Amino acid sequence: MRHFLTDALDEQEVEQLLALAHSAPSVGLSQPWRFVRIMTPALREQLATHVDAQIVKAGQIYKGDEDKLYRSLKLHGLREAPVLFAVYCDEGTETGHKLGAITMPEARRYSCVMAIHTIWLAARTRGIGMGWISILDRPTVDAMLEIPENWRCLGLLCLGYPVSEEATPELERRGWEHRTDWHSTIVSR
Repeated sequence: MRHFLTDALDEQEVEQLLALAHSAPSVGLSQPWRFVRIMTPALREQLATHVDAQIVKAGQIYKGDEDKLYRSLKLHGLREAPVLFAVYCDEGTETGHKLGAITMPEARRYSCVMAIHTIWLAARTRGIGMGWISILDRPTVDAMLEIPENWRCLGLLCLGYPVSEEATPELERRGWEHRTDWHSTIVSR
């Protein structure tokens, strides 16, 4: 979701969404997610300007009609969405005593994705939209937000009421990609 109304979200509802995200499953009960809320307009604009530049840079691989379509897509709602978070994985957390993370340390990041998924589903049940922005340069965003060295950025999350409710994602509606049949994602051995 990239098209948001600028109407404020109820602060209690935002806290409920964060509490639900915190209840997500995590490897070893490590709870490695860290939500950095962006509150200042200047920092929000700095992030939006950075993402705009990264979108242009990332788009250099596209040619012809694909380039034209890419440039026409709205790929973030950083300036409109009333709530903005940067989501990080604390890869140095001692919570959980490294259970499950010694042989598969990336499981902590997967745990953070579970928290993102949980907040996404909870937001949608409340009529709140969410967009996940990954077109960014992590070291630059880390520096902007003064992030500890052992935290790994998983993206920016925009939350807000959508301009319109659509059953089909914009990238599918606009012809960027089609939804594959779920059967094609199952492999049996």
